[in-house]
Amino acid sequence: MKARLLLSLMLVFTLCMSNALAQQRSVSGTVTTSEDDSSLPGVTVIEKGTTNGTITDADGNYSLTISSNDAVLVFSFVGFATVEEAVGSRSRVDISMNADLQTLSEVVVVGYGTQSKALLTDNVANIESSQISGISTPGFQNTLVGKAPGVQITQINGKVEGSVKVIIRGLSSISASQEPLYVIDGIEMNNSNESSIGANLNPLLSINPDDIESIDILKDASAAAIYGAKATNGVILITTKKGQQGKATVSVNLSNGIGKPTNLRDWLNREQYLELIRESAFNSGFFADQAASDAWVDTRLQRYQGDEDYNNVDTDWQDEALQSSHIRDASISISGGNEKTTTYISGAYQDNKGIVRGNNLERFSARANIDNKVGERFNVGINFNFSHTQIDRIAGDNAFVTPFQAIAQVPTSPTHLADGEPNGGTLYANFLLQDKHSFRETIVRRTLGKVYGEYEFLPELRYRTELGFDLYAQSVDRNTGRLAPFQSTNGQSFASNVERQLISTNNYFTFDKNIGETGNLNAVAGMTYTKSDRRSADVTGDGFPTDDFKSVSSAATISAGNGDFTAWSQLSYFIRATYVHLNKYILKASFRRDGSSVFGEDFRFGNFPAVSAAWRISEESFLNGSNVLSDLKLRASWGINGNTPTSNFGSLALYGGVSYNGGSGLASTQGANPNLKWEETSQINIGVDFGFMDNRITGSLDYYIKDTEDLIFNQRVPFEAAIPGHSILKNIGSLENKGFELTLSTVNIQTPDFNWKTTLNISTNKNEITKLPNGDDQITARNILREGESINSFYLVEYAGVDPDNGDALFVVNSENADGTLDKSTTNDFSQANRIIVGSPIPDWIGGLSSTLTYKEIDFSFTFQGQWGASVYNGGGTFQETGFGNGLDNQTTKILNRWQQPGDITDVPQARLFRNNGHSHSTRYLQKSDFIRLRNVSLGYSLPTSLLEKLNMTRVRVYFSGLNLLTFTDYDGYDPEATNDDGNTNTNIGSEFYSAPPAKVYTFGLNLTF
Repeated sequence: MKARLLLSLMLVFTLCMSNALAQQRSVSGTVTTSEDDSSLPGVTVIEKGTTNGTITDADGNYSLTISSNDAVLVFSFVGFATVEEAVGSRSRVDISMNADLQTLSEVVVVGYGTQSKALLTDNVANIESSQISGISTPGFQNTLVGKAPGVQITQINGKVEGSVKVIIRGLSSISASQEPLYVIDGIEMNNSNESSIGANLNPLLSINPDDIESIDILKDASAAAIYGAKATNGVILITTKKGQQGKATVSVNLSNGIGKPTNLRDWLNREQYLELIRESAFNSGFFADQAASDAWVDTRLQRYQGDEDYNNVDTDWQDEALQSSHIRDASISISGGNEKTTTYISGAYQDNKGIVRGNNLERFSARANIDNKVGERFNVGINFNFSHTQIDRIAGDNAFVTPFQAIAQVPTSPTHLADGEPNGGTLYANFLLQDKHSFRETIVRRTLGKVYGEYEFLPELRYRTELGFDLYAQSVDRNTGRLAPFQSTNGQSFASNVERQLISTNNYFTFDKNIGETGNLNAVAGMTYTKSDRRSADVTGDGFPTDDFKSVSSAATISAGNGDFTAWSQLSYFIRATYVHLNKYILKASFRRDGSSVFGEDFRFGNFPAVSAAWRISEESFLNGSNVLSDLKLRASWGINGNTPTSNFGSLALYGGVSYNGGSGLASTQGANPNLKWEETSQINIGVDFGFMDNRITGSLDYYIKDTEDLIFNQRVPFEAAIPGHSILKNIGSLENKGFELTLSTVNIQTPDFNWKTTLNISTNKNEITKLPNGDDQITARNILREGESINSFYLVEYAGVDPDNGDALFVVNSENADGTLDKSTTNDFSQANRIIVGSPIPDWIGGLSSTLTYKEIDFSFTFQGQWGASVYNGGGTFQETGFGNGLDNQTTKILNRWQQPGDITDVPQARLFRNNGHSHSTRYLQKSDFIRLRNVSLGYSLPTSLLEKLNMTRVRVYFSGLNLLTFTDYDGYDPEATNDDGNTNTNIGSEFYSAPPAKVYTFGLNLTF
């Protein structure tokens, strides 16, 4: 009986093993190209749903053991479309793969349409959503840093709402707009700063980065010419996500980040400060001996000690001004649809506590993108976005009550008094009093919307109409209590409202038809109309019965009120045609005619043509099938773009109401110039796109020249002309930008388990003013406009160090000799030294390096950015590194290297209290701002497919990301990118003044998809 049972079990076991072995078997084959049947080595072959895989050998052959007859093989290779093939009962599976032009960056948005990058004749940088996801920052512009050649993106400082400067291929204007045109889902956006407190406010905070599908940056004139009059500074096209047919998917993104300043500076502590001030006072010559000077110091410092003995106080004011930050992000989106309707709906929340005390941001946003196919030929849709952003703001950099100026306080002053109140007797106004007894709240509500309809008359002819709306509504409430610094009345409240709306409509036809068997013609023609209105009003009230009352209605006196209304409109017609022959010869031409209300009556309309061509040499028979060169395309383009003044009525004579002797009247406020017209930029671009080793190495190289004519300036007029401001806007001046751009992408490793891709971009720019009014220099503060030099070059006296005999600061004379050379002798008399051009705030080189690595379910990516050749001026240095020659501000520890006795070799002069020994504006405070920064890094882990199926989910990923983690620079200030945010873009260009550094942020996040 036992023998029979044992025999039966052995039979069952044998049958099971035979069945398993029958399922698990080997399959082999050869992979070739569809074009010429040549073998493809290095193709990845994976059994779908598993990590079981291999790669083809040098002859394109492979062999793989599969688990069952139901197995599906996935064949993938760079530059070719992925193929999935069911094995069935076959033991041999041969595959032919098609070259995939979409891997050359797929489809890019080019304005009123899309185009395959393989057929582009222009320079367009494309950035996908995967490249910007997981970066915790309020402004989406910060996610683009280091991602596109020729695009310099700078966050002005570390404030959460801080302005972001975007410069594409150099500055192309001096007094008109220097920012690119932003277009979201085909609709123009308003990008005007509406800050009411001096410090700039980023107007694009309303955009949720998680909603962005792709960003396309139009850089050359041919690409941007379709936007005509506003495209001189480039165009940034933002495309938001849409619903896809199929089962609805729900995506949830959660993250929590903590941050701190990217850099701290070393300041004197109590002992160092006391030593310096006693030495400085004695060196001043004001006192008979050391005892007398020490007595003065003792008396002076007692002023700031509050109710403590200053000898027992050692305050780190830098630590008081800064704080640990946190950023909490949460977003959810639902996407799906059927063959008739697709929908994408999202909601997002961000809570951002900044690194500067009292600076916070909270944002809610919601988006709905719906597309509906009404019939076989008619499509309609709507894009709608609403955001609500509340910001607790602080004063601009050049204000005593801004927290970061607290570093100027003496370390012997306590922050608070014994009763807990902030110390009101500090050297300068104590920002803690401002923080406790006042607030500055700004609320921005923004609505972005678009409705569209598209009708297909013929398979090759479509008509599309779009109506877009951008409403920016900002309210500001500012209250200053009676105990706040500089408050002379019993409290003051300020309230303002600004509404700026932009309505636009686009109407255009698209024609796309094959011409014979060898050609294709794509043409777009239409019109667009844009109208913008802005209305603002504000009121100030003084005197409140108690600080508990904060609204203007409770004020005893309405002390001020203002309001204005302004508008502009623009009507445009455009046409663009692209012809492709044999898929290798491409010719494109466009023309746009813009009419704007902001110009003189005879110059309202401007014409903006462009032409471009490309030759895909790799498609020629003599290169087709090359084992080395897989892609080669030459491009050339020329076009004209425009730029408009910041004033809506710059061509008109304006009058305003005034009060005179208690009565009302009219007064001239602006002189007329009916000949005012566009700034006009012509640009030539020559480029080559290339690919090697089956596109495992791809890239592009471009050279451009941009010439801007008819620069808009305020030109001085004779006093006798009786024109307000003694100036009128005129078109006088020109400048040039030229440079190279290189992008290089490589697939370093590609195996079934491990993939590694890298992209490097680097670009140069040389900016030069070629013509100014009458050829005259224009000097503003430490900057100069001069023919033959870059915009806003630094114009300073040259610092020459310290006389080792007596500790005097020395300066280079730099007067002109008879032979035209400069006198390089030195003097200790600052007034005898002449200013010269000593640098530029514009970098010569910018670059970025991004890399992505994946190993099974682990992903890792990083981006480095860098810039070289620019300089930054530390305007605060004239207070921070003077040895008390310019006030009693606390000093950086650089002052410890000061000259103290004859023979000392140093570049820090002798400390002399209230004596100017080197603290005048000079190159002493000018430094190179070269840097390399680890901009962002991300490490993630995704659950394997087998586990996700059990959880009924399609994605679960946990990740860590970092922003601004490392900065390599010789600049000894807070940050090589930080600059003064006082809101005045025409003074102190490239200078910082107690400017907070950006935040270093560590973020942990979770991505879920159901």
